[in-house]
Amino acid sequence: MRKWAVPTALLLLIILTFIPQHSPHLRANAEEASPADENVSPPKVEEGIGGAIPDALSTDANVAQRESESISRRTLRANAQKFEFQAEVSRLMDILINSLYSNKDIFLRELISNASDALDKIRFLALTDKNVLGEGDDTKLDIKINLDKEKKILSIRDRGIGMTKEDLIKNLGTIAKSGTSAFLEQMQKGGDLNLIGQFGVGFYSVYLVADHVEVISKNNDDKQYIWESKADGAFAVSEDTENEPLGRGTEIRLHLKDEASEYLDESKLKDLVKKYSEFINFPIYLWASKEVDVEVPADEESESSEEEEKSESSSDEEESEAEETESKPKTKTIKETTHEWELLNDVKAVWLRNPKEVTDEEYDKFYHSLAKDFSEEKPLAWTHFTAEGDVEFKSILFIPPKAPHDLYESYYNAKANIKLYVRRVFITDEFEELLPKYLGFLMGIVDSDTLPLNVSREMLQQHNSLKTIKKKLIRKALDMIRRIAEEDPDESDAKGKTDAESESEPDTEKKGKYVKFWNEFGKSIKLGIIEDASNRNRLAKLLRFESTKSGNKLASLDQYISRMKPGQKDIYYITGSNKEQLEKSPFLEKLKKKNYEVIFFTDPVDEYLMQYLMDYEDKKFQNVSKEGLKIGKDSKDKEIKDSFKELTNWWKDVLSSENVDSVKISNRLDNTPGVVVTSKYGWSANMERIMQSQTLSDANKQSYMRGKRVLEINPRHPIIKELRERVTQNPEDENIKQTGRLIYQTALMESGFLLNDPKEFASGIYSTIKATLNVNPDATVEEEDETEEEVEVETKEEVETKEDATEGDLAKEEIIEDAVEEQSEESVKDEL
Repeated sequence: MRKWAVPTALLLLIILTFIPQHSPHLRANAEEASPADENVSPPKVEEGIGGAIPDALSTDANVAQRESESISRRTLRANAQKFEFQAEVSRLMDILINSLYSNKDIFLRELISNASDALDKIRFLALTDKNVLGEGDDTKLDIKINLDKEKKILSIRDRGIGMTKEDLIKNLGTIAKSGTSAFLEQMQKGGDLNLIGQFGVGFYSVYLVADHVEVISKNNDDKQYIWESKADGAFAVSEDTENEPLGRGTEIRLHLKDEASEYLDESKLKDLVKKYSEFINFPIYLWASKEVDVEVPADEESESSEEEEKSESSSDEEESEAEETESKPKTKTIKETTHEWELLNDVKAVWLRNPKEVTDEEYDKFYHSLAKDFSEEKPLAWTHFTAEGDVEFKSILFIPPKAPHDLYESYYNAKANIKLYVRRVFITDEFEELLPKYLGFLMGIVDSDTLPLNVSREMLQQHNSLKTIKKKLIRKALDMIRRIAEEDPDESDAKGKTDAESESEPDTEKKGKYVKFWNEFGKSIKLGIIEDASNRNRLAKLLRFESTKSGNKLASLDQYISRMKPGQKDIYYITGSNKEQLEKSPFLEKLKKKNYEVIFFTDPVDEYLMQYLMDYEDKKFQNVSKEGLKIGKDSKDKEIKDSFKELTNWWKDVLSSENVDSVKISNRLDNTPGVVVTSKYGWSANMERIMQSQTLSDANKQSYMRGKRVLEINPRHPIIKELRERVTQNPEDENIKQTGRLIYQTALMESGFLLNDPKEFASGIYSTIKATLNVNPDATVEEEDETEEEVEVETKEEVETKEDATEGDLAKEEIIEDAVEEQSEESVKDEL
């Protein structure tokens, strides 16, 4: 053994010297080899095995193919030309994935947007040269989505302009060209960040869901190439000799990560396309599966057994009929899964068309698609317009037929209903700055080609153009609401339109439409007056209310002003819980007598509304339940005040404990002895009631906002006149003082305030009743006779009777249980 050891070692050394050394340096040189060397195809698996082991069996071709595909997923193609990104990919991934993209779903939107851009380019070139489209299927400008669930591959293909080898390297391999570096530099400099439409920025969002990406592209001016990368700092480009020729266009294959398997679900892809790319100009198809009924030959054995059973129970006539049917081929229906291209974006972008060319039916269909409303109710109104100027955009706004049930419960947290598009690509529906909160019930879209966006159409830049868009949307929305009122025949009749004019223009569909709008969204208009100072006057024109002269219809402020009396300077109103209660209010007595119109505000938000709506068309608003009401002048006012001065001073002293600021002669009463009014800038009685009903109200803090209370008396009322005489005779009489307090408390309650001490008021009422019935004031309530309560004691016989009844009931229950058990045992035996 020793004599053969040395020769054997020498032989091994000689063999090792002839084996090529694959050092890293040599591998780098191999990657930079000439194209002729790169095109040399590697030996097949079968050839390698057969050459090494001549007598061995060759590997199955399908197995070899699967192995090669698996290897290609883990490593880039060996014969491809390798490149490195010109910027740090880690920086790119950090910017795009961690910072800019809030969810993974948008990768599909980005790829479809890029495909649409490529189709737009080839269509533009075809305007001057039709030959660029080619022939056959290449002329079809569409986008197709396919998926392979077994290999976890999602592919998106378009027949757009395609990319040459140089385009692949420059657009996809160079981060600076793709726009990211430019974005960072301009963001630091504060420059314009209008980077939308740059292929490559949005493209890299694919690495949110894929760990290996292949881009197969064919341009009319070059061969078909494959670009591939794993976002690990390198990418490779090689001529495509293994895939079917595209003809023209680009196909992107995403090898999905394990955690992104949800994007292999057809329903998920359909939802994403309908959400983000529903209005792309080009058709988008998905290779979808569906089950269909197929007729197949029936199983002979099963059919024969069925025939035997039928023959045993059927008559001779049925047997003859069965023999006739035997001559026909027997089939059965089964479910079979088939695949076909399904169109996903069948709804057209109506807003891009001329409004004069769009029918009402098309607007209705578009609204139901946009709002996902499957009812047959039509929108109340819509406006379709194009804005030009510093910012150009197209928009459609709809007023839904009904308000959401939680519109005002979640007013400040409600989601916006305006969808923002850029070049028909959905960007977001969570951009609340496009419309104010009070117009949040509107539904619609805004599509701008010039709106500045940050990278990948995801995050909107804070730009002055957004303020311009918001301003134009508000103006168009308010004009749309105003047109509903102008076109409503009921509103026209209220303005004094003649019967002949109303009969000549019948429009039953628009009749009563504004009342319907007001009942659904009227509170939003009031909130707009509170929140939007710049449009307060425009919104005030849309206000509707009931009044002393409106009857059963709603009136506007313009209609109120048209009915004002000569010399009337103020707009009179009163707040309360309902119209019926307000119509009986003592505050309206003199106003109604002199034929003044008073507005009824019965919504709790009206109290806040009137704190902001101070005037309209140079007319001040006056709450008739507060101080400062002026209804003409009476020459005898001064004489009346002087004659009642002693009474008012006495009354103020009597009510010193009631927090009454003063007692005055009233100019608003006719049939009532007195009312309690508040100071001009304090809370009204209705506002106090609203604030006290709040869950977390603080009585101590509310005391600062309560207005000073003033008792106004009617000098012409007999009660007041008699009281003045009694006070003049004996101002210290306790009965007179009690009467004065009782009149005040009655007026306080009739004016809408809550009594501080209801018990005291009730005692005063009972004392008055005693006097009316001539009952002695010192009479007391008769005491109840104290009788001993009889305790029921059961006799011995009653106890024994109850015990016997209880034992009888228990015996019956035992008999029933035994019967049920016996029956269940018999049923078990029968089954066995």
